[in-house]
Amino acid sequence: MNIADIAKLAGVGVSTVSRVINNHPDVKESTREKVREIIKENKYIPNNSARILKQNNTKNIGVLVKGVFNPFFSQMINVIGSIIDKAGYTMILQQNDYNFYQDVENLIIFIKEKKLQGVICLGGNFIDISDDSFEGIDAPIVLTSVNTISKKIKNNYSSIGIDNVKASYDATKYLIDKGHKNIALILGETNDLVISWWRLNGYKNALEEKKININDSLILTGDYSCEGAYKETVKLLEERKDVTAIFALSDLMAIGAAKAVADSGLKVGEDISIVGFDGMDESKYYNPGITTVNQPKKLMAEMSINLLLSLINGNEENKHILLDTQLIERESCKSLRQIKEF
Repeated sequence: MNIADIAKLAGVGVSTVSRVINNHPDVKESTREKVREIIKENKYIPNNSARILKQNNTKNIGVLVKGVFNPFFSQMINVIGSIIDKAGYTMILQQNDYNFYQDVENLIIFIKEKKLQGVICLGGNFIDISDDSFEGIDAPIVLTSVNTISKKIKNNYSSIGIDNVKASYDATKYLIDKGHKNIALILGETNDLVISWWRLNGYKNALEEKKININDSLILTGDYSCEGAYKETVKLLEERKDVTAIFALSDLMAIGAAKAVADSGLKVGEDISIVGFDGMDESKYYNPGITTVNQPKKLMAEMSINLLLSLINGNEENKHILLDTQLIERESCKSLRQIKEF
């Protein structure tokens, strides 16, 4: 089949199919899904990859990124790219932000189009992985900073990340131990059934353990951005005068929340305590410094690419690794226990 056949079956123009293949945003979501379904049913591989597919060894390693402009992933990409270059391979970086529910499909298309020797996925939704998800895919896959809810046998891919439930539990418990009861949580995306979902559970576990009621009005969505967290925090502080602490699931959102606190006439670390997540440099240099859950970004990146290279060379089998996080205390949190025990 060729691209014209796909266009005919979908009832759209060849240019529309091309835009879908290349992940252009200017396509209606219903059309995008229809075209992708037809591509999947017919096992179509775009002709612009035909020359690549004839090569026996492309020396290409793919990096599929969910949030290519996320500074957390940007730092990891730099480490991964450097090691790929030293190993004599070429890094192909591809954004994967257009449809949250098709990450597995996007990954498979990426591998086939570029005939990748291996691929690292930074972030993404892989909750529907099954034993046969990567059937016929010879390229090794490493999912990094990704939690999968699947209970299937995980012998068709590798993963490196953190225990998001425990990390979130520890951060929430840290605030509770300082005397905070009304703790707001700022989630990432509304449809994030993976990272935010696990961290939300860690937050709830800590509250339930201390018999603190879970209040849905204290659970916000900041879209992993300063602006999103800022707007939600402004609204929160107008409606809930009893909030004493905010736990943001990324440092970017923590900075946005801190700015909202300051603009509301309150002081971070005095009136409102804030904890972020990721351990980004920005949290250290914000004034006051923001307490954060530090993820070992450099180590995670190094382990991901080194494991992938070992898998490519047949020196390793698939494995699943959880790395430890560390709560870094700074000036953004205050203890209330000196005022009132509960």
